[in-house]
Amino acid sequence: MESIDARKVPEGLYERRKQVVRLSRKGYGPMAIAELTGLSWGAVNTALKAYGSGGLDALRPKARGRKTGTKRLLSAEQEAEVRKLICDKRPEQMKMPFALWTRAAVRQLILERFGIALAVRSVGEYLGRWGFTPQKPLKRAYEQQPEAVKAWLDTEYPRIARRAREEG
Repeated sequence: MESIDARKVPEGLYERRKQVVRLSRKGYGPMAIAELTGLSWGAVNTALKAYGSGGLDALRPKARGRKTGTKRLLSAEQEAEVRKLICDKRPEQMKMPFALWTRAAVRQLILERFGIALAVRSVGEYLGRWGFTPQKPLKRAYEQQPEAVKAWLDTEYPRIARRAREEG
């Protein structure tokens, strides 16, 4: 039987480890248990050692990965300040060349305020964590004039398209 990397199946790992202990109590050796369960010899051996030192509770998988909030470039205070500024002010009030808060605008705000240059993607991750999501405008732009747009589409655009076909 092909061995399974136990790190890749965390949801069933506790049950598999308990199965290893049950088979060990029945007298099976580590190699036989590995063969029966599909786990590697190392995973079987680790489960048996953990059970021997801490009982069933020691078999439960531990939380994996970095702890939440570690390795962030902005401190909690800086994050709170940026969130407050985004909620309370518009970019033009901050003398920034943006109409809305975009990832690029927030990136520039962070750079100007704290001197920390973040990637646009990182800014997007911060915004997502803070509960800000991309939004589409609810209404058409106030400045838009539907009659002028229709006239342009009916007269100007066909001329432009014709000229592009002739040149291309």
